[in-house]
Amino acid sequence: MKRLKTILSYLLPVVIGLLVGIGVRQYFASASLIKGPSMKPNLHTSEVVGVFKTLPIHRNSVIIFDANGEDPQVKKTDYYVKRVIGLPGDTVSSYNGTIYVNNHPLNQDYISQRQRSTGTGNWNLQSLSSQWVRDRNSTKVPSGKYFVLGDHRSVSNDSRYWGFVDQSKVQGVVKTPPFNKNARQVNSASAELVK
Repeated sequence: MKRLKTILSYLLPVVIGLLVGIGVRQYFASASLIKGPSMKPNLHTSEVVGVFKTLPIHRNSVIIFDANGEDPQVKKTDYYVKRVIGLPGDTVSSYNGTIYVNNHPLNQDYISQRQRSTGTGNWNLQSLSSQWVRDRNSTKVPSGKYFVLGDHRSVSNDSRYWGFVDQSKVQGVVKTPPFNKNARQVNSASAELVK
């Protein structure tokens, strides 16, 4: 009996720790490994980021979402990392390197002028949506959805090509460790419209 108590005294804290860890990962926060160049220069391949499930999503927040069912080319669970440009109800357009949200220029100081102009293109939601499998003829971001772009616009596979991201697909808001040199560009989701 004494031996069983000794085993339980070691095992019980381990089991409780595992349950707490699983609960935190499931409902509050987890870590994710970045793959691919679509968020350069702010996120790089093999970089580890925090994913926070309870943080609110703002314009310019960086999110992780399951692209299965969003991007028609994805046939199984596959996670994309992109920046939220349009919130539900927003109108979004791009002209000569400036993105306009509800007719106001969006602050894009997290990417170079070259990515803003040559990488982003000239468009509005209606011109983009004429090519989408879903969300055809959209003029505004629908309720419960987001319009997202990668920071490396010239290589990013994003909402310009397949449409909106459903809120239910979002895994959380990305935050980088404070020692990361690009932490300001990723963590400052409050960057809003230039007025």
